[in-house]
Amino acid sequence: MQYSFLASYLLIIFALWYSRRENFGLEKTILTNSILAMVQLGLLGYALVYLFKIEHPSLLFFVLLGMVTFGAYTARKRTPLGEDSFKIAFFTLGASSGIVFLSMMAFGVIHMVPHEMIPIGGMIIGNALNVYTQSTERFRAEVKNTIEIIEGMVALGAPLKEALRFASKASVKASMIPTLNMLQTVGIIHIPGITTGMLLAGADPLSAISYQLAVMYMMVAVALLSAVFSTMFSYRVIIGSAFSNIKN
Repeated sequence: MQYSFLASYLLIIFALWYSRRENFGLEKTILTNSILAMVQLGLLGYALVYLFKIEHPSLLFFVLLGMVTFGAYTARKRTPLGEDSFKIAFFTLGASSGIVFLSMMAFGVIHMVPHEMIPIGGMIIGNALNVYTQSTERFRAEVKNTIEIIEGMVALGAPLKEALRFASKASVKASMIPTLNMLQTVGIIHIPGITTGMLLAGADPLSAISYQLAVMYMMVAVALLSAVFSTMFSYRVIIGSAFSNIKN
């Protein structure tokens, strides 16, 4: 029974076949990432047995720091920004998820126990990673498409940040769409996993819903902060690359 999930890999095989048929060029990425996901989740299952036994709070923060580091490494490969790719991603993920996480701890929503800090920390950092890659790609595209306007504004004396304001706004708004869609459809189309898990564990329905709402609101906050910080930390690299492309 525990290996029946392998039947779902037929969906991956279908995706590989269709990608090859339509020449999308995604076969290697889909195959590699699907296998990597299986290995990572398998290791996670064994690791959580030991991680949930951690008693010293400082060790839990090292676990979260490891998540941020791995997230930054992943973001560096997805959205390369030159030599500063890892640093920009690390600061963005660390700052956005750190602010949300520490705020929720201060309000008493999250407690310093492994079975809360590790899963919720993973959700927060994972959402920050997704928004970071989306906002950075959109920001780079916006700057590339409007580089002449930006260059003209700078030539007329406008500060660089002011000239980039409309591009950064567009990237923040675009990267927030998936999170806002999920917030709008939660409970009707999207059925949250935390609510289901808590109900199956025998928790009071109102407690489960309340906790899920707190997590959803965390996702919105970390998405917004990730989008804002991504443009704030990457604009010099992106604009420098855009100007160099014009010269070449």
